[in-house]
Amino acid sequence: MMESMLSVGVALIAGLALTRLFTRMKLPDVTAYLVAGVLIGPWVLGRLGVPGLGLATAEDVDKLEFLSDIALGFIAFAIGSEFRLTKLKEIGKQAAVVGVVQSVMAALVVDAALLLLHLILKEKLPVPMALTLGAIATATAPAATLMVVRQYKARGAVTDILLPVVALDDAVGLVVFAVSFGAARAMVEGGVNTLEIFLAPLLEIVFSLALGALLGLALSWIEKFFNSNKNRLTLMTGFVLLTVGLAKLEFPLGGMEVGFSPLLTCMMLGTVFCNVCPLSEDLMEKEERWTAPIYTVFFVLSGAALRFDVFADAAIVGIGVVYILTRCAGKFFGAWISTTATHCQPAVRKWLGITLFPQAGVALGMCLQATELGEQGILVRNIILFSVLVYELVGPALTKMALTKAGDIRPKSYEVENRRKLKLENAKAK
Repeated sequence: MMESMLSVGVALIAGLALTRLFTRMKLPDVTAYLVAGVLIGPWVLGRLGVPGLGLATAEDVDKLEFLSDIALGFIAFAIGSEFRLTKLKEIGKQAAVVGVVQSVMAALVVDAALLLLHLILKEKLPVPMALTLGAIATATAPAATLMVVRQYKARGAVTDILLPVVALDDAVGLVVFAVSFGAARAMVEGGVNTLEIFLAPLLEIVFSLALGALLGLALSWIEKFFNSNKNRLTLMTGFVLLTVGLAKLEFPLGGMEVGFSPLLTCMMLGTVFCNVCPLSEDLMEKEERWTAPIYTVFFVLSGAALRFDVFADAAIVGIGVVYILTRCAGKFFGAWISTTATHCQPAVRKWLGITLFPQAGVALGMCLQATELGEQGILVRNIILFSVLVYELVGPALTKMALTKAGDIRPKSYEVENRRKLKLENAKAK
């Protein structure tokens, strides 16, 4: 326990310290947190074996996984709060079309490229492996995107549609993965339960949305009995933790094991709460301030969990590079085609696709399930680990660049950038 507390403390301090350097390089804080995680992880400081100084092994990182689960719960809750009916009336149709098209396009482009590569590599890249990678390509990382939006207080046409699209990715990704992975398993194992493969993910989506909606209504009703924002924030925190815990449950249904998606459940919790509770907007602003340390720890731990041993296999790196490039192409052109078809603003058509490149948590969850393919599944996992390493380190900077070019991130005024200096000068004058 003491070592875990020391590790969390080191993670927080290391992440914050590195932001000072990365700010000078005009890179997002998320990138600094991820690099800090690499530095204190098993590949750098962790190798020294000093208790508490770094995370020496992957097992040490896994011990703190519950903190990542909590952080993802708050991130999904915050993204869900962006689904306000007033906004959805304006961009709901556009967000739905873009969310589906860019996800499916990414899967199709990656599938096509890897199937062509299969003709060259033969058994090094089997068809089931190619189909599974194509399905995983649909997922986008909501955490890094939200952090960039919050850090730079991004506001504008691209940001308005970006967060709903990223949220929809989880549901679309689950469906596409169910179809593609079901076909891959059938090729590898033969007689698999096709109904179970396709039905379980659909039930997971339905049950997750239903559970999140019920808890959202309960939170909105109980909130009325408290008068201070302090108590309301405590109540919100309790409900997010409760939702994360319940979403971890699994239960048998008709011979299947059915569970929930923590991301979808917490998103629906936030969506219902922000549309039912009249005070939700003010409460969400206050929640954003005190959850910052949780997010910092989450990204530092994400950096510590990145695997560098995948670089040892040239085939993995080669397939990973093709996967990364083709997925980015699918996301970009899928977003461009769908935003053009739905008559989005020029800035949205030009820059939205780039903001959809980051990939992490949902994709890692999918590749864990892909290990059911045996040796092929292990290769899929290593390729996704390689791609996540690249996406997580480069993606936030690309998101910042795109939002800046689109005009959603505006330059800070002189007073804001020099606030500390001005305060010191005023204090000396007094």
